[in-house]
Amino acid sequence: MLDTRRLQVLCEVARQGSFSAAAEALGYTQPAVSRQIATLEAETGVLLVRRMSQGAVLTDAGRLLVRRATAIFAQLDEAEYELQSLLGLRSGRLRIASFASAASSIVPLAVLKFRERHPGIELSISMAEPVDALPRLHSGELDMALSHDPAWSEAEPALEVTHLFDDPMYIALPANHPLAAAQPLSLAAFADEPWMLSMPATCPDARLFQRACLEAGFTPRVALENDDYSALLGFVAAGVGVSLIPEMVARVVRADVVIRKLQPSLPTRPIVVSTLSGYRPAAVAAMVTVLREVADEWVAARVPLPALAA
Repeated sequence: MLDTRRLQVLCEVARQGSFSAAAEALGYTQPAVSRQIATLEAETGVLLVRRMSQGAVLTDAGRLLVRRATAIFAQLDEAEYELQSLLGLRSGRLRIASFASAASSIVPLAVLKFRERHPGIELSISMAEPVDALPRLHSGELDMALSHDPAWSEAEPALEVTHLFDDPMYIALPANHPLAAAQPLSLAAFADEPWMLSMPATCPDARLFQRACLEAGFTPRVALENDDYSALLGFVAAGVGVSLIPEMVARVVRADVVIRKLQPSLPTRPIVVSTLSGYRPAAVAAMVTVLREVADEWVAARVPLPALAA
């Protein structure tokens, strides 16, 4: 029978692309990794890794073994999660992906509350937009992921999606903009403005906004694309243009930027948390509960928009 520890070493070599990087990731020495691979090759009777000057390259046999081992480890993880649920959440781990604006607002609140209730669970938070989090969720690399993509649940029937709340979208203007105090304010009024937007390929906010512009009768003139809202607001403050901003970000907006609500309002973005359908580990269920509580508190703490702008 193949040794699972040696299979894990082989999988890490495949991920890292070299013996030295795999050794560092595993906390081993490089000779120890080499011995583990050599022993595994002796057990299987076939060459699994070619040692090249630029790193380690798996043979066809090595790739086959890694593919099978990955599936086996996923099953072992599921068994481990089931045992952890019997232990009453006294141990285990929980891997979460969050998009940037959630990570700067509701996620820290949820992590704090979860740790107070379940200190034995090891939490791992990674930053990922929905387009990047989805394949990691399917592969088992993540246990849950937060998303602000309206098409997330429709396109992925294999996901169990929990809606947390709807996040309003506003427009951010330089403080000295001629329309900063105009009443009422429509999206069409900014048809000729340069826009600072997130990137449509990775951020659903930009796609949502572009559809709203088409409905308002114009195509936005995009001067800058960046998924970092703080960077976008820096350009807005300097007077380069205007930007779309979610309420999640608007609560801590800088003083030299004015936040305005448009009439009619821009579409809201849904904030959801997703797991794979089927069995839900106890730690995942507990975090979903915490996120719903934090979401309710977040919505209850909303302040009127003039207060945000001030």
